[in-house]
Amino acid sequence: MNSDNPYDAYAPGEIARQVEEIGVTKANLPNMKILMLAILAGAFIALGAAFYTLVITNSGLGFGPERLLGGIAFSLGLILVIVGGAELFTGNNLIVMAWADRKVSTLLLLRNWFFVFMGNFVGAMATALIVSWSGIFELGGGAVGETAVRIATAKVALPFDQAFFRGVLCNVLVCLAIWLCFAAHSVISKIVAILFPISAFVALGFEHSVANMYLIPAGMLAGAGEIAPIDFAINLFFVTGGNILGGSVLVALVYWLAYIKFTRT
Repeated sequence: MNSDNPYDAYAPGEIARQVEEIGVTKANLPNMKILMLAILAGAFIALGAAFYTLVITNSGLGFGPERLLGGIAFSLGLILVIVGGAELFTGNNLIVMAWADRKVSTLLLLRNWFFVFMGNFVGAMATALIVSWSGIFELGGGAVGETAVRIATAKVALPFDQAFFRGVLCNVLVCLAIWLCFAAHSVISKIVAILFPISAFVALGFEHSVANMYLIPAGMLAGAGEIAPIDFAINLFFVTGGNILGGSVLVALVYWLAYIKFTRT
Protein backbone atom coordinates (compact mmCIF):
# COMPACT_ATOMS: atom_id res chain seq x y z
CA MET A 1 0.00 0.00 0.00
CA ASN A 2 1.10 3.60 -0.52
CA SER A 3 2.75 4.70 2.73
CA ASP A 4 2.57 8.34 1.64
CA ASN A 5 -1.21 8.27 1.83
CA PRO A 6 -2.32 9.04 5.43
CA TYR A 7 -5.37 6.83 4.94
CA ASP A 8 -3.29 3.76 4.01
CA ALA A 9 -1.40 1.54 6.40
CA TYR A 10 2.30 0.95 5.98
CA ALA A 11 2.97 -2.43 4.37
CA PRO A 12 4.40 -5.22 6.58
CA GLY A 13 7.81 -5.00 4.92
CA GLU A 14 8.02 -1.30 5.72
CA ILE A 15 6.87 -1.98 9.27
CA ALA A 16 9.67 -4.53 9.64
CA ARG A 17 12.24 -1.98 8.53
CA GLN A 18 10.86 0.62 10.95
CA VAL A 19 10.86 -1.83 13.87
CA GLU A 20 14.45 -2.80 13.11
CA GLU A 21 15.61 0.83 12.89
CA ILE A 22 13.89 1.78 16.12
CA GLY A 23 15.35 -1.32 17.76
CA VAL A 24 18.84 -0.06 16.92
CA THR A 25 17.99 3.36 18.38
CA LYS A 26 16.54 1.86 21.57
CA ALA A 27 19.51 -0.44 22.09
CA ASN A 28 21.92 2.50 21.92
CA LEU A 29 20.11 4.84 24.32
CA PRO A 30 22.13 6.02 27.36
CA ASN A 31 21.50 4.03 30.54
CA MET A 32 19.88 6.88 32.46
CA LYS A 33 17.55 7.76 29.62
CA ILE A 34 16.50 4.12 29.31
CA LEU A 35 15.91 3.94 33.05
CA MET A 36 13.84 7.13 33.27
CA LEU A 37 11.66 6.20 30.29
CA ALA A 38 11.26 2.69 31.71
CA ILE A 39 10.06 4.06 35.05
CA LEU A 40 7.47 6.06 33.14
CA ALA A 41 6.34 2.98 31.24
CA GLY A 42 5.98 0.99 34.47
CA ALA A 43 3.83 3.78 35.91
CA PHE A 44 1.77 4.04 32.71
CA ILE A 45 0.99 0.31 32.65
CA ALA A 46 0.18 0.48 36.37
CA LEU A 47 -2.29 3.29 35.76
CA GLY A 48 -3.98 1.17 33.11
CA ALA A 49 -4.08 -1.75 35.55
CA ALA A 50 -5.54 0.47 38.29
CA PHE A 51 -8.20 1.68 35.85
CA TYR A 52 -8.94 -1.94 34.93
CA THR A 53 -9.33 -2.87 38.61
CA LEU A 54 -11.86 -0.12 39.21
CA VAL A 55 -13.85 -0.74 36.02
CA ILE A 56 -14.45 -4.44 36.69
CA THR A 57 -15.47 -3.81 40.31
CA ASN A 58 -19.19 -4.56 40.81
CA SER A 59 -19.82 -4.10 37.09
CA GLY A 60 -22.66 -6.63 36.95
CA LEU A 61 -22.03 -7.14 33.24
CA GLY A 62 -21.33 -10.86 33.33
CA PHE A 63 -18.07 -12.73 32.78
CA GLY A 64 -17.25 -11.95 29.16
CA PRO A 65 -18.50 -8.36 28.84
CA GLU A 66 -16.90 -7.39 32.15
CA ARG A 67 -13.51 -8.67 31.03
CA LEU A 68 -13.85 -6.97 27.66
CA LEU A 69 -14.66 -3.63 29.30
CA GLY A 70 -11.75 -4.12 31.69
CA GLY A 71 -9.46 -4.83 28.74
CA ILE A 72 -10.47 -1.62 27.04
CA ALA A 73 -9.74 0.27 30.25
CA PHE A 74 -6.36 -1.46 30.63
CA SER A 75 -5.42 -0.34 27.11
CA LEU A 76 -4.81 3.10 28.61
CA GLY A 77 -1.41 1.85 29.73
CA LEU A 78 -0.04 0.96 26.30
CA ILE A 79 -1.64 4.05 24.75
CA LEU A 80 0.34 6.19 27.20
CA VAL A 81 3.52 4.22 26.46
CA ILE A 82 3.22 4.47 22.67
CA VAL A 83 1.81 7.96 22.27
CA GLY A 84 3.50 9.52 25.30
CA GLY A 85 6.84 7.82 24.68
CA ALA A 86 8.32 5.35 27.16
CA GLU A 87 10.35 2.13 27.31
CA LEU A 88 8.34 -1.04 28.00
CA PHE A 89 10.09 -4.38 28.55
CA THR A 90 7.54 -6.49 26.73
CA GLY A 91 7.48 -4.19 23.72
CA ASN A 92 11.28 -4.02 23.65
CA ASN A 93 11.35 -7.74 22.93
CA LEU A 94 10.94 -6.54 19.33
CA ILE A 95 14.57 -5.33 19.44
CA VAL A 96 15.34 -8.97 18.65
CA MET A 97 14.63 -8.12 15.01
CA ALA A 98 17.65 -5.80 14.93
CA TRP A 99 19.67 -8.33 16.95
CA ALA A 100 18.85 -11.13 14.48
CA ASP A 101 20.03 -8.87 11.66
CA ARG A 102 23.30 -8.28 13.57
CA LYS A 103 22.64 -4.57 13.91
CA VAL A 104 22.46 -4.85 17.71
CA SER A 105 24.88 -6.91 19.79
CA THR A 106 23.77 -9.40 22.42
CA LEU A 107 25.33 -7.20 25.10
CA LEU A 108 23.37 -4.11 23.98
CA LEU A 109 20.15 -6.13 23.79
CA LEU A 110 20.56 -7.53 27.30
CA ARG A 111 21.64 -4.13 28.67
CA ASN A 112 18.44 -2.59 27.33
CA TRP A 113 16.26 -5.37 28.71
CA PHE A 114 17.92 -5.18 32.13
CA PHE A 115 17.51 -1.43 32.58
CA VAL A 116 13.99 -1.41 31.11
CA PHE A 117 12.86 -4.29 33.31
CA MET A 118 14.27 -2.64 36.42
CA GLY A 119 12.76 0.71 35.51
CA ASN A 120 9.37 -0.83 34.77
CA PHE A 121 9.50 -2.55 38.17
CA VAL A 122 10.28 0.70 39.99
CA GLY A 123 7.55 2.61 38.15
CA ALA A 124 4.89 -0.04 38.73
CA MET A 125 5.75 -0.56 42.40
CA ALA A 126 5.85 3.17 43.08
CA THR A 127 2.43 3.55 41.47
CA ALA A 128 1.04 0.72 43.61
CA LEU A 129 2.25 2.53 46.72
CA ILE A 130 0.78 5.87 45.63
CA VAL A 131 -2.55 4.26 44.73
CA SER A 132 -2.64 2.64 48.17
CA TRP A 133 -1.80 5.91 49.92
CA SER A 134 -4.41 7.77 47.88
CA GLY A 135 -7.28 5.72 49.28
CA ILE A 136 -8.37 4.35 45.90
CA PHE A 137 -8.81 0.89 47.42
CA GLU A 138 -11.48 2.33 49.72
CA LEU A 139 -13.70 3.39 46.82
CA GLY A 140 -17.06 1.66 46.59
CA GLY A 141 -17.03 0.91 50.29
CA GLY A 142 -13.76 -1.00 49.91
CA ALA A 143 -14.95 -2.95 46.87
CA VAL A 144 -12.03 -1.76 44.72
CA GLY A 145 -9.58 -3.08 47.31
CA GLU A 146 -11.43 -6.41 47.39
CA THR A 147 -11.10 -6.63 43.61
CA ALA A 148 -7.38 -5.89 43.85
CA VAL A 149 -6.98 -8.67 46.41
CA ARG A 150 -8.93 -11.11 44.25
CA ILE A 151 -6.84 -10.32 41.15
CA ALA A 152 -3.52 -10.71 42.96
CA THR A 153 -4.57 -13.93 44.71
CA ALA A 154 -5.67 -15.51 41.42
CA LYS A 155 -2.39 -14.59 39.73
CA VAL A 156 -0.09 -16.13 42.33
CA ALA A 157 -2.30 -19.25 42.43
CA LEU A 158 -1.68 -19.99 38.74
CA PRO A 159 0.30 -23.19 38.10
CA PHE A 160 3.77 -22.43 36.74
CA ASP A 161 3.04 -23.85 33.30
CA GLN A 162 -0.13 -21.80 32.93
CA ALA A 163 1.63 -18.63 34.05
CA PHE A 164 4.35 -19.26 31.46
CA PHE A 165 2.08 -20.00 28.50
CA ARG A 166 -0.30 -17.17 29.39
CA GLY A 167 2.80 -14.99 29.33
CA VAL A 168 3.68 -16.29 25.86
CA LEU A 169 0.24 -15.53 24.46
CA CYS A 170 0.10 -12.16 26.19
CA ASN A 171 3.24 -10.80 24.61
CA VAL A 172 2.32 -12.12 21.20
CA LEU A 173 -0.67 -9.79 21.38
CA VAL A 174 1.24 -6.90 22.98
CA CYS A 175 3.99 -7.01 20.34
CA LEU A 176 1.39 -7.34 17.59
CA ALA A 177 -0.35 -4.25 18.99
CA ILE A 178 2.95 -2.36 18.77
CA TRP A 179 3.57 -3.81 15.29
CA LEU A 180 0.17 -2.51 14.17
CA CYS A 181 1.01 0.92 15.60
CA PHE A 182 3.91 1.10 13.15
CA ALA A 183 1.38 0.64 10.34
CA ALA A 184 -0.55 3.72 11.47
CA HIS A 185 -0.08 7.35 10.38
CA SER A 186 -2.08 9.12 13.11
CA VAL A 187 -2.56 9.07 16.88
CA ILE A 188 -6.18 7.93 16.48
CA SER A 189 -5.06 5.07 14.26
CA LYS A 190 -2.47 4.02 16.81
CA ILE A 191 -5.06 4.01 19.60
CA VAL A 192 -7.44 1.87 17.54
CA ALA A 193 -4.57 -0.50 16.70
CA ILE A 194 -3.84 -0.91 20.41
CA LEU A 195 -7.40 -1.45 21.64
CA PHE A 196 -8.25 -4.81 20.09
CA PRO A 197 -5.06 -6.82 20.84
CA ILE A 198 -4.74 -5.43 24.36
CA SER A 199 -8.39 -5.84 25.31
CA ALA A 200 -8.17 -9.39 23.91
CA PHE A 201 -5.21 -10.38 26.09
CA VAL A 202 -6.85 -8.95 29.20
CA ALA A 203 -10.24 -10.54 28.49
CA LEU A 204 -8.60 -13.91 27.82
CA GLY A 205 -6.69 -13.78 31.10
CA PHE A 206 -3.17 -13.75 29.66
CA GLU A 207 -0.27 -12.65 31.86
CA HIS A 208 1.79 -9.47 31.42
CA SER A 209 4.93 -9.15 33.54
CA VAL A 210 4.82 -5.36 33.92
CA ALA A 211 1.10 -5.35 34.72
CA ASN A 212 1.80 -7.96 37.40
CA MET A 213 4.49 -5.69 38.84
CA TYR A 214 1.55 -3.49 39.82
CA LEU A 215 -1.38 -5.88 40.25
CA ILE A 216 0.22 -8.30 42.70
CA PRO A 217 1.79 -5.66 44.99
CA ALA A 218 -1.47 -3.67 44.79
CA GLY A 219 -3.37 -6.70 46.02
CA MET A 220 -0.86 -7.19 48.81
CA LEU A 221 -1.21 -3.55 49.85
CA ALA A 222 -5.01 -3.85 49.70
CA GLY A 223 -4.99 -6.69 52.20
CA ALA A 224 -3.90 -9.94 50.53
CA GLY A 225 -1.67 -10.83 53.46
CA GLU A 226 -1.44 -14.49 52.47
CA ILE A 227 0.68 -13.56 49.43
CA ALA A 228 4.38 -13.76 50.24
CA PRO A 229 7.08 -11.89 48.30
CA ILE A 230 8.37 -15.25 47.02
CA ASP A 231 4.95 -15.90 45.45
CA PHE A 232 5.23 -12.60 43.60
CA ALA A 233 8.79 -13.39 42.48
CA ILE A 234 7.87 -16.86 41.19
CA ASN A 235 4.92 -15.53 39.21
CA LEU A 236 7.06 -12.78 37.72
CA PHE A 237 9.79 -15.28 36.77
CA PHE A 238 7.51 -17.57 34.77
CA VAL A 239 5.41 -14.80 33.24
CA THR A 240 8.52 -12.88 32.17
CA GLY A 241 9.96 -16.00 30.56
CA GLY A 242 6.75 -16.50 28.65
CA ASN A 243 6.64 -12.87 27.60
CA ILE A 244 10.18 -13.12 26.20
CA LEU A 245 9.37 -16.23 24.19
CA GLY A 246 6.13 -14.79 22.84
CA GLY A 247 7.50 -11.38 21.86
CA SER A 248 11.06 -12.23 20.84
CA VAL A 249 10.53 -15.52 19.03
CA LEU A 250 6.91 -15.79 17.95
CA VAL A 251 6.66 -12.18 16.77
CA ALA A 252 10.10 -10.59 16.28
CA LEU A 253 12.00 -13.56 14.85
CA VAL A 254 9.09 -14.78 12.73
CA TYR A 255 8.60 -11.34 11.17
CA TRP A 256 12.37 -10.96 10.71
CA LEU A 257 12.46 -14.23 8.79
CA ALA A 258 9.38 -13.39 6.72
CA TYR A 259 10.06 -9.76 5.83
CA ILE A 260 13.82 -9.29 6.12
CA LYS A 261 15.78 -12.54 5.99
CA PHE A 262 13.81 -14.35 3.26
CA THR A 263 13.35 -11.23 1.12
CA ARG A 264 17.13 -11.23 0.55
CA THR A 265 17.22 -14.78 -0.79
